[in-house]
Amino acid sequence: MSIIRLATVFSGIGAIEQAFKRLQMPHSIIFACDNDKFVKQSYLSNYDVKEENWFDDIHNIDGNVFKNKVDILVGGSPCQSFSMVGKRKGLDDFRGLLVYEFIRLINEINPKTFIFENVKGLLSHDSGKTWEVLSDEFSKLGYKVHQEVLNAKDFGIPQNRERLFVVGFNKKRAFDFPNPIELEITMQDLLEDVVADKYFLPEKGIKFVTDTKNLKKKYTQVNGSVALCQKANQQFNWHGDFVASRSENIDKYYLSDSVKDYVLATGTKDFYSKPETDLKIARPLLSTMAKMHRAGVDNYITRGERLRKLTPRECLRLMGFPDDFKIVVSDTQMYKQAGNSIVVDILINILLSIYEKDFMEVAV
Repeated sequence: MSIIRLATVFSGIGAIEQAFKRLQMPHSIIFACDNDKFVKQSYLSNYDVKEENWFDDIHNIDGNVFKNKVDILVGGSPCQSFSMVGKRKGLDDFRGLLVYEFIRLINEINPKTFIFENVKGLLSHDSGKTWEVLSDEFSKLGYKVHQEVLNAKDFGIPQNRERLFVVGFNKKRAFDFPNPIELEITMQDLLEDVVADKYFLPEKGIKFVTDTKNLKKKYTQVNGSVALCQKANQQFNWHGDFVASRSENIDKYYLSDSVKDYVLATGTKDFYSKPETDLKIARPLLSTMAKMHRAGVDNYITRGERLRKLTPRECLRLMGFPDDFKIVVSDTQMYKQAGNSIVVDILINILLSIYEKDFMEVAV
């Protein structure tokens, strides 16, 4: 398989780059672009691209410089303009106009293939007129365009994330979007074994998340098997996915199973004929309390699991990023970057469909 020349705009933390990497497809990054300085920090720490091939503003990219030098151009312009929950100003919004910059680069660069990703609300915006305009623009460039709404949970990632994917080719060729595959893992399979105390909610947060009315809303759940759609801000507004578990910093105060069985055994050391926990009135605290704990005859309480939010690493896993992805920014920025990314596993399956012939040749 020849080296595939890749270029991305609105690059984020490099979902398509991860897809190529996980597929072990030989590729080179021609250029990347994003206007977020923290995204740039994450990107340059994880991918082999020269800083002179990084652009902070899509408007500053002269596509003619890269004409016929790119095999696949990938990007997803800011989705707020087309989101169902936004003001939906569409193409009248400056952010919506950024999609025209993507179209401009297609025209100037003439990549063999492009992939465009956005919220599915783009299809229904303004009763479908917005997508009709954009589809016409792609077609005017001479590209055969295919579009489909794909959900992450249908491609190996336990997250209910629906996104519109548009694949265009500058030459007529057969193409079908990948078929859904059976989901074999749950969100719990992607959770970290040990989590720091800072990710656990305070009492106010717990009351908000566990409120019966709030749990009925589609954007909050506890211990779900399939994660809700990850968003850039969900870890800070007490909406999204939450997990009930124990925190790292209090584990040392929990009894092991063997000691717990010993403590609760009837008539332990003849101190108590009926061992009890969670007493309303504590047993006398002794100066030798440490020894009493070790002897299993002191005050003991049972404590339920604590509620916590997802960690940045868990959010990355739910977007298909492997654990060797380097986290070099704050939690705040990492949550934002993960929530704004594209699910890697969907892109993997799209690439398999695009380059099916090449993979077949390699297999032979």
